[in-house]
Amino acid sequence: MRALCWHGKQDIRCDTVPDPKIEHPRDAIIRVTACAICGSDLHLYDGFMPTMESGDIMGHEFMGVVEEVGSENKALKKGDRIVVPFTITCGQCEQCRRGNFSVCERSNRNKAMADKVFGHSTAGLFGYSHLTGGYAGGQAEYVRIPFADTTHVKVPDGVTDEQVLFLGDIFPTGWQAAVQCDIQPTDTVAIWGCGPVGQFAIRSAVLLGAKQVIAIDRVPERLAMAEAGGATVIDFSKESVVERLNDLTQGKGPEKCIDAVGMEAHATATLDSVYDRVKQAVMLESDRPHVLREMMYVCRPAGTLSIPGVYGGLIDKVPFGMAMNKGLTFRMGQTHVARWTDDLLKRIVEGQIDPSFVITHTVGMEQGPEMYKTFRDKQDGCIKVVIKP
Repeated sequence: MRALCWHGKQDIRCDTVPDPKIEHPRDAIIRVTACAICGSDLHLYDGFMPTMESGDIMGHEFMGVVEEVGSENKALKKGDRIVVPFTITCGQCEQCRRGNFSVCERSNRNKAMADKVFGHSTAGLFGYSHLTGGYAGGQAEYVRIPFADTTHVKVPDGVTDEQVLFLGDIFPTGWQAAVQCDIQPTDTVAIWGCGPVGQFAIRSAVLLGAKQVIAIDRVPERLAMAEAGGATVIDFSKESVVERLNDLTQGKGPEKCIDAVGMEAHATATLDSVYDRVKQAVMLESDRPHVLREMMYVCRPAGTLSIPGVYGGLIDKVPFGMAMNKGLTFRMGQTHVARWTDDLLKRIVEGQIDPSFVITHTVGMEQGPEMYKTFRDKQDGCIKVVIKP
């Protein structure tokens, strides 16, 4: 089969690799009908996530049709159409029973490695390094789904792939980011980053009843999409984020702040961003936390910082004393996808939201490698890439 494989920093290739096979009775094999390039994939593309190996299959946002099921998998049958959450969940451990699916205690088959790095292992993830299990990703023609009887979302008739594909990651990620804010009708919610997750965080905050949603970016196409979704926008390349947020909140700051950027913040004209790039270049810091610092500074005292943006390692010069003295609450983590999908699928079916709005490019597998660069460099108005194997 064909698959997009990682061969090093900024080296993604469309390779021919062996077809997956059933390895456990709870498995399923799906034929992929649609997959996507996620902003988190760019952290692998840019070489910021450790434990990747040459030939690893990329991708954690995908869906398809069940081709084969293991003998103990009673939840699926051949021909079922499913979206696959990027977090692999056993459904039986203590964390899964509590709904904490992104920290499933059983799905990371490289648990010993993760225990050493994190103190305690988190869930296995598709296509996201050997630290999270080394599972083959979904940017391929076929994928083996471990724990497939619990790691799936069945798709009803009458909805397109494009409408439901993002239930596997970015829609529930944006939704969880907003839910973690405990949004009240009087709240201003400020969102850094108008990429795909940021776009869903904007619409989620609007659906959850925020008084005002403010979106921060510098890419015109992203800002226009954010504005269309109900946000007041700030172009950080043209105006001061701190001053503008104070203007929009009568000097009090937003109650809730969402970091939809993560480890590769692209501020260029600030002293801290220069510092981060220098330290990153000499491997004294792995992540660029400009957005985190800015959120801590502008957030209203007793406010909440929600962090769906991915961080991979070490950050420096984070004003933790400021956050402590202001009484800020931090809520973060990989997405508990299965906690949200029933509600979000219902909202799609009922017409509250059509997630396909975010798609700007649809390509075949062979165009995948070049689209990584297009997406990373924000060329050609690219906001979200869907691949049709």
